[in-house]
Formats: sequence, structure tokens, C-alpha cells
Amino acid sequence: MSATLPQFLRDLIASPPRHGEGVHLWLFRVARQLHPHYQDKEELAKLLAAAVAGCGRAVSRREIEEAINNSANCAWQPDFQKATALRAPGWPKPNPEQIAAIIRDGGGLTDLWEASSIRIEDNVAHTEKVIDHLFPGNPLLCCGASQSDFDTMPRGDWRGELTSLQFIVPSPMSAITGLTKEGRTSKHTLSNTGPRRFLICEFDQGAADAHAALLLHLGQFAPLVCAVHSGGKSLHGWYFVAGQPDAKVEKFFRYAVSLGADRATWTRSQFVRMPDGTRDNGRRQTIYFLNFKPLETTP
Repeated sequence: MSATLPQFLRDLIASPPRHGEGVHLWLFRVARQLHPHYQDKEELAKLLAAAVAGCGRAVSRREIEEAINNSANCAWQPDFQKATALRAPGWPKPNPEQIAAIIRDGGGLTDLWEASSIRIEDNVAHTEKVIDHLFPGNPLLCCGASQSDFDTMPRGDWRGELTSLQFIVPSPMSAITGLTKEGRTSKHTLSNTGPRRFLICEFDQGAADAHAALLLHLGQFAPLVCAVHSGGKSLHGWYFVAGQPDAKVEKFFRYAVSLGADRATWTRSQFVRMPDGTRDNGRRQTIYFLNFKPLETTP
């Protein structure tokens, strides 16, 4: 198969780095380029193993398999694959009649607050405690003061800082760094975002009471764990979806989009508002709803 690869890939495979020169990152980058050429990942693993056999250190089968698996989400796509993706059905358009009916018959912000099993009624920031419940243990979390000022660290290393931050990726990260679609190393990429834990539904059209009615309605189809106000005009609902089949999660989100939810939060690495964090204008990102009961069934 390697003889049929583009010349630049054959050159890349023929000149792996030596130990101490970035073998681990080289494996990820090359695997990312080779995915479309190797449907049989076993063959891909054998090729990578042969390429680094003389790099000056032992490269385990596990390291090679992790490079292949972790690079799959950002794998290079030939033009014909991109064209196919463009022809794929898009997200549904909002259904004004259904949205209006749900808002008319549903509750508002007060009802969302009343439905919460835990209510934050003081002016003390509870960010740390909330994040401890949402992400138990010490997983890697990607958090930021802005879209350009962020870091990925174990949850424990963030302790004491979260209240002042605006953003968080609503799923644990699988590694400290990954590669962007442009091949740049970053601590906030799709490739280093782990399996989806929460799916965020964000509404920013209309009033907060309308957003609350839509979040409560969606809570009939997936467990609503947290609802956070952005400190601006939108309300974010955190729905617990860990361990659910991808098809079921996508069906739920497509319905949410038909009710006006922002499509951007479908991307697993998308930043969302930190619960009880602080917006760049100094406003508190208030929590209106909490229910940790669904998390007790974490897979």
C-alpha cells in the first residue's frame, strides 16, 4: 500500500524522528494523514510500528493504537470525502409553530428555578462544588478566561481558579494536547476531547422565560442536570448523555435544533459557559437549575 501513497507521505514515513525528537507526536501526525489510505487499521498499525522500529526507544503497540484512535476525529479528508460531507443532510430548520406552542404552554424562568433540586440563593460562588459533581474524580478539563486564553489540566490543578473563568469544554479531555485541523498543536482541539459527557443546548433568541420553557421541555427526553445563564442573553442547558448511543444523542440534538438551539454546541470541543463562572464583563453566569441525581448512574 505504501507504494501507492503520495510522495510526501512516503518521505514522511521514511524519515521518522529519533528518540527525544518527538516520536509520540510524529505518530499522531502521520496517523492523521494515513487514515483515508488505510481502511484496515491493523495494516496502519503495522506500517507505523515498522517506521519507528529503529527510532532509539521501544514504541509499544498501545502507543501506536492510541495515536491511530486519537487522530481519527481530525483525520485528513480527500476532496471526494469533503464533497460527500457537503451533500449530507444539514441540521433541521427551526419550527416556529412548535416553538411558540412550547413557550405558550410551558413554564418560565421561575418554573425552572422551582424545579431545581438544589438552589443557589446566596452571593457566594459555588463553581468548584458544582464542577466536582459534574466531573467527579480528577479528569482533564479544558477551561478558559477567553477563547484564546485557556489551558487543559487535571481537575485538581484548577482548584480555586474556576470561579473567575468564562468557559469550559463540557466533556473531559483525553490528552493534554491535540492537533487542530491545520495540524497545529493546541490544548483545545477536537482530537484531544474525550467521549461526550454532557450535551449543551443553548437558546439565545427571545426572552429568558422562553429559553427556560424550551429547556424544561427538552428535559422530558434527556436528563437536565444544570441550567446556566450566560450573563448576556442566552440560557444553557446541560443534558447528561454519557454512555448513550450516538444515534440517540444526535436525534435528541436534532430535535433541540428544530426548537432553535444553537448548532455549534454539537461539536464536542465547543466551549460553553462555566457554571457560576464570571463573564468578561464581570457578570456572574448564574445557575438556575441543578439536579445531580442522573449522575449517580454514570457508566
